[in-house]
Amino acid sequence: QSARTRRTMAPRRWLLLLFLAAGVLQPLAQPDSRGFISIDCGLAEEASYVDDTTTLAYVSDSGFTDAGTNYNISAEYLGFSRRGHNLRSFPDGVRNCYTLRSLVSGLKYLIRASFLYGNYDGLNRPPASFDLHIGVNFWKTVNISTWGADQGNTAVVEAIVVVPDDLLQVCLVNTGGGTPFISSLDLRPLKRTFYPQATAEQGLVMLARFNAAPVNKTGTIRYPDDPHDRLWYPWFDATIWAEISTTERVYGVGDDLFEVPWKVMQTAIVTRNASENIWFGWESLDAEPRDDDPSRPGYIAILHFAELQLLNASNGELRQFYINLNDELAYPTGFTPEHLISNAIYDTKPSRHSGYNLSINATANSTLPPILNAVEMYYVIPTTNLGTDSQDAPAAMAIKAKYGVRKNWMGDPCFPRTMAWDGLNCSYAAANPPRITSINLSSSGLNSDISSSFAHLKALQYLDLSNNNLTGSIPDALSQLPSLTVIDLSGNQLNGSIPSGLLKRIQDGSLDLRHGNNPNLCTDGNSCQLAAKRKSKLAIYVAVPVLVIMVIVSVALLVFFLRRRNQQPG
Repeated sequence: QSARTRRTMAPRRWLLLLFLAAGVLQPLAQPDSRGFISIDCGLAEEASYVDDTTTLAYVSDSGFTDAGTNYNISAEYLGFSRRGHNLRSFPDGVRNCYTLRSLVSGLKYLIRASFLYGNYDGLNRPPASFDLHIGVNFWKTVNISTWGADQGNTAVVEAIVVVPDDLLQVCLVNTGGGTPFISSLDLRPLKRTFYPQATAEQGLVMLARFNAAPVNKTGTIRYPDDPHDRLWYPWFDATIWAEISTTERVYGVGDDLFEVPWKVMQTAIVTRNASENIWFGWESLDAEPRDDDPSRPGYIAILHFAELQLLNASNGELRQFYINLNDELAYPTGFTPEHLISNAIYDTKPSRHSGYNLSINATANSTLPPILNAVEMYYVIPTTNLGTDSQDAPAAMAIKAKYGVRKNWMGDPCFPRTMAWDGLNCSYAAANPPRITSINLSSSGLNSDISSSFAHLKALQYLDLSNNNLTGSIPDALSQLPSLTVIDLSGNQLNGSIPSGLLKRIQDGSLDLRHGNNPNLCTDGNSCQLAAKRKSKLAIYVAVPVLVIMVIVSVALLVFFLRRRNQQPG
């Protein structure tokens, strides 16, 4: 594997609009001033709070999803994180999603979800598993029954992905293994240069992120110590490794692609003598059985180093070591960490093996044992699935929002095919995004007028809005849909005349407009004009006599009062 050495970069400032009230971010479905979105799932609507540890403001998920049911966990598990005290469960529907908006298209984001079962349903039986998707791409299977049984069955999953649009959906998919639920959902922006292995074609799913030999053996370093709010878990074993540390700050310079917090880099594990190796390993996880995925996922490792001791080179002190992956050099030469400077050695491309053995061993010239300050391990997921056309998808979401459609309209409208929205048909052409070709919202309780968003569905062939409570006129923009052949608007309360563009399409036989049982809808311009004239004449017939009567009454009252006044004695 190829590897490189990098150094740290200065933090980038995020300039987004901050919405504060009483010092707490209100539950708006958009990022805060840092670009962070911090959601406590299942929190009461409009509620929010500031986390004591991170000082980050967490908000209710009510502005991010319109499905599911809120629950509180059982009292015996309330000692865990505040964000785990409640959750949202999704007993209905195969796919239920959170929509995160106001993002920066093409930027990298860290996405983290946590799950604390806590016997919220009183069954004392955590669900076996359910799937997570990031947009239209598979993220991970969450198997709650194997996670943290001593902590109420807790799981935390994390990914780094490039977001293709200005919004992102995180979806929970019921695979038959139990009711999906979620406790919290975080989104954090990263620099475009960060984690170069994360591209538009592949994302990174965290396997581990370790802070070696921390001073606080039970604490996790995160925001504000890590401005990107990554979680650095403690990693140590006094029976195997010795520990070294410094109180001085470890600096990053140059173009480091990871910006490890200096508090993480202040400590490190070392072997007890130069002849021993630092060793760790893991087994490959079988990939999910999907046609577009290899049989085993690819993995990358990122090793972080900084020399914490001031070495006396004149006396021959030297710390230098080799890095090996499965007994082969992962870095081409012996590596010497710099004093109080953060460096990283990492894979540029994922490797695929059934097992992974990473070892760090001293070179023949080294007088000091090898060192390791921190390590990150990820596996790769493909992010190449194409979602619904970039014009069709927002149009469909706007239609959903206008009418409050709740019948399994979650996630991407067309993809995957097995989860396409109810009442929608789509076309699936190779190498092209799916297009919406048919919408059936008959008898769906729709109110208001006909949404202008239908006019953006340029591949639409069939539109059925019959037997609803739609009012207003028929928009002429529908005539501009080149593929539209059938519109069923019967059984509504539409009024006005049929637009000229639609009439022309009807006359040339390219469109079948079904408009029966709309009592106030005119079927042609002449009848509408005649009706308008009749209404105008009727208004005149009614208004003139009323006006004459009002004048007569007014004059009579004026005469009456004048006579009364003249009859009064002077």
